[in-house]
Amino acid sequence: MKDRIQELNRRCKGKSATEIIDLVTGEFKNKIALASSLGAEDQALTHMLAQNGHPVRIFTLDTGRMFPESYELLELTNRRYGISIEVFFPDYRKVEKMVNEKGINLFYESIENRKLCCGIRKVEPLGRAFRGLDAWICGLRREQSVTRSGIEAVEWDEGNQLVKVNPLVDWNEKQLWDYIKSNGIPYHSLHDKGFPSIGCQPCTRAVKPGEDVRAGRWWWEAPEKKECGLHNRPK
Repeated sequence: MKDRIQELNRRCKGKSATEIIDLVTGEFKNKIALASSLGAEDQALTHMLAQNGHPVRIFTLDTGRMFPESYELLELTNRRYGISIEVFFPDYRKVEKMVNEKGINLFYESIENRKLCCGIRKVEPLGRAFRGLDAWICGLRREQSVTRSGIEAVEWDEGNQLVKVNPLVDWNEKQLWDYIKSNGIPYHSLHDKGFPSIGCQPCTRAVKPGEDVRAGRWWWEAPEKKECGLHNRPK
């Protein structure tokens, strides 16, 4: 697999995001999907897939703690592109047990509690969404945070045992928003209110001028800890 990853990265070198998508969808066919958080990056990727006619599954996770605006965007995106984004939910029994034992907002108490919550609400449903796939597409960019500075266009996702494709890996913030605005892509309304990165409502806040784009996610934790488990990379 290591050789295949290296070969795919070689073939992706110097290519645009749409060219990378063309390459990997041709490579993995019906065994690849886009995991969308409904953030700006994933909205751009959804547009690329829809515009180029790629019959690729797109799914999102509903953790049960989302912003109302996230649901509005989900509906708008489906209507705009004539698609039906699949929605995966956490196991209600595990959520009930966690909340009854540790409280509704347990994630503020410790990193361990926050990772437990993310594991139940995000990581487990993602694993179900991945069944039958060989690869997944996501919107990670190197510029986003210290935890993402070393990512490549194509990587091996050890945790999920899948190839992971990051078509926007080299994009900066300006490139992303120029693309969104020039193509009239629907995007999350909270982006216009100081929320560059949007997740669950209690774990997301607006950022202050000059702060990192991920500063509003789990702001009570150190920057190097700010991943929910969906994008952990080998040390």
